[in-house]
Amino acid sequence: MATVAGALLLAACGGGGRPSNASSSGSTASTSTSGHPERGGTAVYAEGSQGHPNYIFPVVSSEYNSVANQGHFINFMWVPLYVMGTPHGAGLNEAKSIAFPPVYSNDDKTVTIRLKHWQWSDGKPVTSRDLLFFMNLVKANKAVWGHYAPGQIPDNVVSYKATGPYTFVMHLNASYDPIWFTDDQLSLLMVLPQHAWDKTSKTGKVGNYDLTTAGAKAVYKFLAGQATDLNTYASNPLWKVVDGPWKLQSFQSDGEAVFVPNSRYSGPHKPYLSTFKEVPFTSDSAEFNSLAAGDVTVGYLPNTDIKDQSRLAAAGYHMVRSAEDYINFLVLNFHNPVTGPLVRQLYIREALQRVMDEKHQIKSILLGIGGHTDYGPVPPEMNSPYESSVQASGPYQFSVSAARKLLTSHGWAIPGSGPAVCTKAGSGPGECGAGIKKGQRLQFDLVFATGSSYLTQEMESYKSDAAQAGIVISLRSTPFQSVISTVLPCAGKSCSNSWEMGNWGINFAWDYGDGYPLGSEIFGSGNYINYSSKEMGNLISAALHAPKGKAVAAMRAYDTYLTEQLPVIWQLVTYKLQEVSNKLGGVSFYPTQYLTPEDWYRTR
Repeated sequence: MATVAGALLLAACGGGGRPSNASSSGSTASTSTSGHPERGGTAVYAEGSQGHPNYIFPVVSSEYNSVANQGHFINFMWVPLYVMGTPHGAGLNEAKSIAFPPVYSNDDKTVTIRLKHWQWSDGKPVTSRDLLFFMNLVKANKAVWGHYAPGQIPDNVVSYKATGPYTFVMHLNASYDPIWFTDDQLSLLMVLPQHAWDKTSKTGKVGNYDLTTAGAKAVYKFLAGQATDLNTYASNPLWKVVDGPWKLQSFQSDGEAVFVPNSRYSGPHKPYLSTFKEVPFTSDSAEFNSLAAGDVTVGYLPNTDIKDQSRLAAAGYHMVRSAEDYINFLVLNFHNPVTGPLVRQLYIREALQRVMDEKHQIKSILLGIGGHTDYGPVPPEMNSPYESSVQASGPYQFSVSAARKLLTSHGWAIPGSGPAVCTKAGSGPGECGAGIKKGQRLQFDLVFATGSSYLTQEMESYKSDAAQAGIVISLRSTPFQSVISTVLPCAGKSCSNSWEMGNWGINFAWDYGDGYPLGSEIFGSGNYINYSSKEMGNLISAALHAPKGKAVAAMRAYDTYLTEQLPVIWQLVTYKLQEVSNKLGGVSFYPTQYLTPEDWYRTR
């Protein structure tokens, strides 16, 4: 039985083996690099209002699994084994990856990884022992690893071994599509400094504790505990041993971070800048005002401020607009004791989708240029061959009348105002459906993230349109971190199922490459929203194990099913609108949200 998981947007998760077009029509993913590059100088980057760094240990738990922590913080210091994304689109970035492209053999059941000869910042070599250390920590602590989904890595790895100082071999439990396994599995891996981190206490000696399950659990507990002390991020000796382009110089608990170059970075080139600074903002308006004042070098243009972009142009910025390898949706809690029986009915999910007016929201709130529609699981702007004609057409277009007809034909009475009421309980034709009691009202509580005025307007629009169909939605906004700690997977009697509908207020990373929407935390064997479907499991399996030449058909079948079944309510995806100082060159925005300030430089 497969379940559907709603993952947070991650920059380190999933990736592609083939390039895809990351830019929307008339947009670009990178800035002009004209001007003479200069060494030195400082760039100030504006963090998003809906999340800032608050966790430093690369083996993140679900609670800290966000782009703010990974793609815009952790990955500056510790580089993923395989970096996904390039300035030209999605795909494997061989130059920035620590390992050479993986080699598959034995009918794609064996994967050989060969590491490049990189160094840690303390001068020690990066070796296969460091990859073994990461794998041991993940295997022993998979239940708390934010990227874990039952049946996927490390479950699908029968054995793994460091076969040489720079060689690592995995034996898989079945033949997997190499593109998918690289995209959505190997891209989750990292190398960690075993020689500095394999310890169980601050004063204890470094050992080989990770070689046993008990030892790996103790090491993880120690490191995760250290990561909760935000005030010591810049001073703790653990976090000073890095292999990425940057070292953390200072850190504030509100998310402000200052980085300086790692002189031993082994990647394509050392950072040009002498200092890179991230600054947090609690609201879009505060960030926009900071841009207009020239206090930020690279920031984002809030969607509700598109009309005022000329102010930023006058202040010395240019806008870069690009699409990303993302989709977007509202999540539904299928296990909520009150609303769970409602959303388990497909016709109710269809009604919820029918009152989501994406096109009007884009036109009225985003002025027609700040976002695009999304009706299914394959990122629609990536020109993916896996997008089915069903998703492309949008089978559940906005229609209040269609939503009302769905409800009245299934035993609901819709009053002049207020929620529809079930008048025909039962699971037969023309009845409300299994588990729905006579007299039950069609109403939901929707929690969404604060900080974005456009999202507030979008949710208010959704609430208003839903009310016309007899669906009453109560909106409740709360900080992003609160949303991600509330809208979590839940199963069994021992956990809380209090949430009903959730919106993290961010786009979601399905995958970072070929459009495989099988991300390890999203639709697959994860358990965020408790949706269960045997057919989904069969389609996922068919896509993962599709023989050569059959992957496109298998993926389109998967895409069609998920588009039609609506385990989530699809909503608009925003474009990335970035404002870049005209005095800065080398700035690129990957569709994977992998940020590379080491490539940025001041120009004369």
